[in-house]
Amino acid sequence: MEKAAEGPKSDLSLLKEFCIPAYVLQPEPTDAASVPDTVPQCPVLVFINSQSGGQLGGHLLQTYRSLLNRYQVFDLGEEAPDKVLRRIYLNMERLKSDGDEFAVEIQKRLRIIVAGGDGTAGWLLGVVCDLKFSHPPPIATVPLGTGNNLPFAFGWGKRNPGTDDDSVMLFLEQVMKAKEMKIDNWHIFMRMKAPKEEGSYEPIAPLELPHSLHAFHHVSPNDELNMEGYDTFRGGFWNYFSMGMDAQVSYAFHSERKLHPEKFKNQLVNQSTYAKLGCTQGWFAASLFHPSSRNIAHLAQVKIMRGHNQPWENLHIPNSIRSIVCLNLPSFSGGLNPWGTPNSRKKRDRKFTPPYVDDKLLEIVGFRDAWHGLVLLAPNGHGTRLAQAHRIRFEFHKGAADHTYMRIDGEPWKQPLPEDDETVVVEVSPLGQVNMLATYDCRSKSIHDRSSLSHHEGDNEDSNDEEDSVQGDKWRKFGAADTFKIPDGVDISHLS
Repeated sequence: MEKAAEGPKSDLSLLKEFCIPAYVLQPEPTDAASVPDTVPQCPVLVFINSQSGGQLGGHLLQTYRSLLNRYQVFDLGEEAPDKVLRRIYLNMERLKSDGDEFAVEIQKRLRIIVAGGDGTAGWLLGVVCDLKFSHPPPIATVPLGTGNNLPFAFGWGKRNPGTDDDSVMLFLEQVMKAKEMKIDNWHIFMRMKAPKEEGSYEPIAPLELPHSLHAFHHVSPNDELNMEGYDTFRGGFWNYFSMGMDAQVSYAFHSERKLHPEKFKNQLVNQSTYAKLGCTQGWFAASLFHPSSRNIAHLAQVKIMRGHNQPWENLHIPNSIRSIVCLNLPSFSGGLNPWGTPNSRKKRDRKFTPPYVDDKLLEIVGFRDAWHGLVLLAPNGHGTRLAQAHRIRFEFHKGAADHTYMRIDGEPWKQPLPEDDETVVVEVSPLGQVNMLATYDCRSKSIHDRSSLSHHEGDNEDSNDEEDSVQGDKWRKFGAADTFKIPDGVDISHLS
């Protein structure tokens, strides 16, 4: 086994609990000397997006490789996670068939760490789900992106982490102590009539294909969803699917970052730029800058299925709603919770259930504009709660628009739409589950965790009406006046 580096602040006895011998990871002859006497308590595989977090991703990669066996730490820019996991699991299966009990225990105890933005984390979650392991490893997420909704929802924080030895050791200890929690995986598919002439309805990425669009793509000819004469796309998400103005602002942010990467070197600058782009895109003056034809109710008819095998029903969308979010986790737009906690009366009258991450239900929330979104900064603030649903279907109206903006787990795209009389259908449904690692005081709650029941009863309930919003001078305490000034010198007219 390749030994972990012996730095001045490293606790070698603790590091041994995370290290995996090279022979388990690499197909090579096994000799008795390479097998440790005891099985590590918490063997880990580490996947890092070295391009995330400015320079942080690269520094974190170096630290993990200096502390652990370098064969268990992977740069996602060099090798895709599906290839890595297939290779390692095939090798472990070979060792198990040869009677290697050490490899058997490694596979049982294995945990995965992924460091990157929400798109990177969702990419790896999707790979683990697709590989359908008999004992899938649980996954911990390191917040290296801008929003970091996935890490925050499971207690790993939303600030970019330290990259020194002590910070990494502290995180490894938290991974060892973490609990397992299942979360739902959601499938999304879209179908529309193929163009009669030249053209394409392929999703338009913000200058470069993001990870989520590796999972949202045109289906192959032999796919069961494929229909002759139609363009069909499919994908998946873990946290949220959104459509409308919030996705448009996100698209502008990603495009600007691709054009000028030197301006996006740390999380604070990224978040500030994101807020400024919300101004330049008209998100704060939507009624002036955006026609009502872009409002969700004018774009599409929304139908929901409230439970398994229940009938479809139309969902009323207020005419003022310009953004709709289908939410699985209680973390959106940098850790905000659009659903909030409905009070007892609303739970009873509207038949709301607590928003668990593994109940095969999505919370559907609408926003009018960015000022409406700022309500989330207030105590007990929330968006317009529309419904909880097991399945959701969007049927776009004839000629309502030639495109819209969509977003999956932080990764946006511009979606062309046909202008003829053919209906465009987007449908969201539950697909499966994956195991996450979570701290014991995390925001996400499981339907199988009895402590979750007491957590949801009476804590931080609404005291205001459904459509109440915080206005005027109250916003000054949240610093909104400074945060959302229209910026100087930002030109994104080329992105329209």
